[in-house]
Amino acid sequence: MVNFLVMSIKKQYLKTKPVANVTFQLPAEAAEGASKVNLVGEFNGWDKAATEMKKLKTGDFKATVKLETGKEYQFRYLIDGEVWENDWEADKYVPNQLTFEDNSVVEL
Repeated sequence: MVNFLVMSIKKQYLKTKPVANVTFQLPAEAAEGASKVNLVGEFNGWDKAATEMKKLKTGDFKATVKLETGKEYQFRYLIDGEVWENDWEADKYVPNQLTFEDNSVVEL
């Protein structure tokens, strides 16, 4: 039996401003045993501590950020300050110049 992880990125566009509320969710299975997950990306200067995700009762981790529309942003999840994870539902992936792994990208 194949077990698929349901990651999600939800985009809610505001009618009055060129901004979207973007909700990122990392499933419990992808962050198994994690005590904390941070959302790290271009929108917070790749600051590893800037956006800590909230742990839900299900064990999933979730965070919502306001991002300017008409742009794309690279990001990754940092699990317990040690393990990097991409979002499998990202709009696309691009190689990063530091580790030559891929970064997830959300397009708005």
